[in-house]
Amino acid sequence: MRCIYIKDNGEQCKANAMSDSNYCYLHNPDISEEEKREAQTRGGKARGLTVTEPLRKISVSSGEDIFTLLDTTIQEVRDGELDPKVANTIGYLAGVMIRAYEVAKLERRVIDLEQALRS
Repeated sequence: MRCIYIKDNGEQCKANAMSDSNYCYLHNPDISEEEKREAQTRGGKARGLTVTEPLRKISVSSGEDIFTLLDTTIQEVRDGELDPKVANTIGYLAGVMIRAYEVAKLERRVIDLEQALRS
């Protein structure tokens, strides 16, 4: 839903409304001008979670391990424990790893077939 605020020029604000309001953050009358200024000054820097200590190690050496990694990552994002940007990176790298894993399996099969044909 779009913000219902009407600008001085008669146009409706094009920003999305907050989930619990009919207004976007900057037009929400329930948010003080000071909070709005602070948010603009920060430029959204406080929006994400910060990884303050290393994530716990998860061994990834099989397809099932990758599934476990992604399952854990999804739960940590949903629980607010992990920044979605970090989770996105993990998801991307897991996808790369799956492709590498599949290529390695195919290479092993080709090598085994070549050896079988030679003998």
